[in-house]
Amino acid sequence: MKLRIGTRGSPLALAQANETKERLVAAHGLDPAAIEIKVITTTGDRIRDRPLNEIGGKGLFTKEIEEALFANDIDLAVHSMKDVAAIVPQGLAFAAILPREDVRDAFLSLAAPYLRALPQGARLGSSSVRRTAQALRLRPDLRPVQFRGNVETRLRKLAEGVAEATFLAVAGLKRLGLADKITSVVEIDEMLPAIAQGAIGVQVRSNDDRVSELVGGISHAASATAVACERAFLATLDGSCRTPIAGHATLSGGELRFGGETLTPDGKKVFAARISGAPADAERLGREAALDVKARGGSLIAS
Repeated sequence: MKLRIGTRGSPLALAQANETKERLVAAHGLDPAAIEIKVITTTGDRIRDRPLNEIGGKGLFTKEIEEALFANDIDLAVHSMKDVAAIVPQGLAFAAILPREDVRDAFLSLAAPYLRALPQGARLGSSSVRRTAQALRLRPDLRPVQFRGNVETRLRKLAEGVAEATFLAVAGLKRLGLADKITSVVEIDEMLPAIAQGAIGVQVRSNDDRVSELVGGISHAASATAVACERAFLATLDGSCRTPIAGHATLSGGELRFGGETLTPDGKKVFAARISGAPADAERLGREAALDVKARGGSLIAS
């Protein structure tokens, strides 16, 4: 049996693909040599000098990989779920969500121990409209600077003084063995994370029962439920890379709790919703929270 895993070529993407491979080997006793990791360059990887919201949004990190699935060049694809567009192409499905890592954002700076301690008018490097809006809500004096590139590139830019501070996902830094680079961890009640942050998704062709069954064997039920709720919130808001959207769902004591928000890009207005219910109703809860936010935000949060 041969399995071909499609992934982007960044160190983080490769770490996630290798984690998927290791879990498949452990769960099914597969021969590691029979699982090939194929690197696919995406549009998002090729165009690094412009903001994502100017060149097409999140789908730019998945389009070519999904095309390889359709073409039968690979058998499964591994994605950071926060990079996956709200609507998945017909004919493809996520057969597994791996156990989720820490969902929080990491604050990185050589100038201050945490966001509120940055000097007046400090430059904040980020390519995320969500992080930028949330930071401006707390510190409207900050000057946003575009910070595209993989984790290593952003760390280099910070060291070179392109900005006084930046944010990265705690999950990515942990997976790369770079947790020691974190200046401080931003708690969820201060900055809600991106939708599905910290989650790895494994995508397959919907009609490929053999691969779907194998991949389904490594899925983590609680992580999958939380991600389903968050992505329903995103899809109902018609979220794009131009819209600052955040959300986080957790399972506790048999109850699913979700908090979501959207902001104006300058961070001056925030529209938030909180909801809880049965885990089986995850997608409905996400949709209801989004409708609540939409009703109050109106044209201010149009995509």
